[in-house]
Amino acid sequence: MEANFNSDQEQQELQQLASKKVLKLKSFYSHTVVYIIGLTVFLLKEYTELPLNFFPIRYFNCFVMILWSAIYIGSAIDVFTSFKIFDEEWEARKVKSILDKRERKQKWE
Repeated sequence: MEANFNSDQEQQELQQLASKKVLKLKSFYSHTVVYIIGLTVFLLKEYTELPLNFFPIRYFNCFVMILWSAIYIGSAIDVFTSFKIFDEEWEARKVKSILDKRERKQKWE
């Protein structure tokens, strides 16, 4: 019974890690859509004669776009390199070691 409980607990921990990965990917993809829209509006403002000088677009300048691009690239590196460096096997080992440490601390006798 106890071995089955540990297996269920490990499975639940792995499920939580997987759901965190999915949420990270979802937020990155939505950030990508907003970034593409912002970049398109910035390029239209800079290189065409369209009257795009209303409130939020008025403040799109090169500094803002460079900063936003750096944040976007950092976000991409965070999302995609973490999958390659810290793969599923590493996460499973780490979860198991954390659970083992917790189990060793809580000895009920």
